[in-house]
Amino acid sequence: MRNIWIIAKKEYASFFYSPIAYVVGVVVFLVMGIYFTYDLNLAILYEYTPEFTYILDILVFPLIFLVAPILTMRTITDENKTGTLELLLTAPIKDHELIIGKWLGTWMFFLSIIALTWVFPIAQNFLVDPGIDLAKVVANYIGVSLMASAMTAVGVAVSSLFKNTIASLVASLGVVLLLWLASAPAQFLDGSAAAIFENLSITQHYYNSFRAGVIDLLDLSYFVSLTVLALFLGTRSIETKRWR
Repeated sequence: MRNIWIIAKKEYASFFYSPIAYVVGVVVFLVMGIYFTYDLNLAILYEYTPEFTYILDILVFPLIFLVAPILTMRTITDENKTGTLELLLTAPIKDHELIIGKWLGTWMFFLSIIALTWVFPIAQNFLVDPGIDLAKVVANYIGVSLMASAMTAVGVAVSSLFKNTIASLVASLGVVLLLWLASAPAQFLDGSAAAIFENLSITQHYYNSFRAGVIDLLDLSYFVSLTVLALFLGTRSIETKRWR
């Protein structure tokens, strides 16, 4: 556990030594801020209570779908490219500790950005009368955090397969896209076949429950299981490199 935490802290701090953290932060807050202001002005003009989930949708797509592969593409790939991975494999660090530490550090960075965006629902709750449904907002944020966990784990696992960061990025985007659109074939199928594709889709497990303000045990277990599976596959990938 100590090794995991050391690796996680180092990975988390590394984001702030590069412009990535600041670019991501500025883009997220700029886009959400513009839409927040626009939606609030409409609410005041037409006298309705704004729905914060629409603002949070802006966070879901760019942050999870696009930024996750960008942030994770270098986690193991850089170690592999520079040769430091071989040094890590000879150090008293277990394979799963390396993978989990890299994932945890990146996920903590995600959580930091997500936590800062709480300024928008809090402000909206004070600015509109009656206030917004904070319980629904909490459910939304739990879903976003779980989705970030799963996508980060997938990105770290894919990163362990490559020495080239661009190849890692493209492969991560491909896997995320498959998970994002997995439910598409379900509209052409019936019965259990359609259910299988729907249950594979990451969007189905977020939009049908967390976004609606419901914390469903099945959807929660999906994100946890996807995270664990990706970390397991990433660990096995590192193990194969150890025995080469």
